Amino acid sequence: MRRVAASVLLGTTIEWYDFMLYGAAAATVFGPLFFPSADPTAAVLLSFSTFAVGFAARPLGGVIFGHFGDRVGRKKMLVISLTMMGIATVLMGLIPSHASIGVWAPIILVTLRVIQGFGVGGEWGGAVLTAIEHAPPGKRALFGSLPQVGVPAGLFLSTVAFLGVSQLPEDQFLSWGWRIPFIASAVLVAVGMYIRLNLEETPAFEKIDNDKDRVKVPALAAIKQYPRQIVLTVLAVMGSGVYFYSITTYSLSYATSSDHLTRNEMLVALLTSALVMVVALPFAGMLAERFGRQPMVKWGLLLLAIWIFPIFGAINTGSLILTTLAFVVHAVVFSVSYGALSTFVAERFAPQVRFSAASITFQIGVLLGGAIAPLISTALTEATGSVLAVCIYAAVAAIVGVIATIALGPDQVGDPVLDTAN
Repeated sequence: MRRVAASVLLGTTIEWYDFMLYGAAAATVFGPLFFPSADPTAAVLLSFSTFAVGFAARPLGGVIFGHFGDRVGRKKMLVISLTMMGIATVLMGLIPSHASIGVWAPIILVTLRVIQGFGVGGEWGGAVLTAIEHAPPGKRALFGSLPQVGVPAGLFLSTVAFLGVSQLPEDQFLSWGWRIPFIASAVLVAVGMYIRLNLEETPAFEKIDNDKDRVKVPALAAIKQYPRQIVLTVLAVMGSGVYFYSITTYSLSYATSSDHLTRNEMLVALLTSALVMVVALPFAGMLAERFGRQPMVKWGLLLLAIWIFPIFGAINTGSLILTTLAFVVHAVVFSVSYGALSTFVAERFAPQVRFSAASITFQIGVLLGGAIAPLISTALTEATGSVLAVCIYAAVAAIVGVIATIALGPDQVGDPVLDTAN
């Protein structure tokens, strides 16, 4: 069990380090380096557009990785996804700027972002299923929360890395400093690869690893068998995604462009919240085991609809202390739903199509929530002159998620079809 936990936690941390690193760079670096001809607002929008491209590739990655994950196994897909993410991230750190190679710079950047998105689209489903299908009885939600810990852990590491290189003089930071965290990803990937190559296949997959139990096209079978569950879980994930990426990506751009807080001050707040979330998520997983996945997701999403207003209000005060405290509360509030979300989603589907169904569901939800959240938030603030519109947007998305979670009905724990791992 320790090897499973280490593989899932370390692997997802590395993948999300790579993915979140791009978000930090998109908010501060990629605009002037890769879109220098645009005005500042347009440059941010273009930079966030390339950020969104990675999300657009995630559902496709979920479909492809899900197909082979349901057909040939979870372990192989985890190794491939980690390799793709690592190579793409290192190459990003080696791209010449627009001043050196012109239009080819943003083209290469977008291409590598697509590869990143494709890889992380397969990572989530594989990591979640590896965790919950290996989990001992009574600890599935706890193990299911471990891949979720990879998100704040990756955000923590990427923020630390970016905060470190941000201390360089501005010209050195924009010239070569920002590249260091991307290239350093190679070391993390090598460690993660060693652990994953020594991981065993999940018990649930081994039980269906014969011709009569395999589904030829798992994604199509999932859509035919679970259309209602897929739509509703997409909405639940979307509600979480809009809130999370409004906070972790857009707030950095908003705070610095409106002169409320400096880039380093916002990075400190994000860093603190990520560290708190690393501890809070497994605790939420344990609570989900006791009180149920659905209640945790439902009440957690409702809390997100409320807390989005105080957190941007704290940023508007310009106080680092108030903002950091607001981000600490955000970490706890977000963990309530997110710690149970992976298990809540995966348990809705049978093992024969679980990789495909869970991956497609989660990645489409994140696409609708996370990919466009920074873009819509930037546009709303520009159009209204106030961040209040952003808060309302995130709150409405979270409430839609609450309604979808209620409509999905009680947890599926104990269903013999879904519980084949045990």
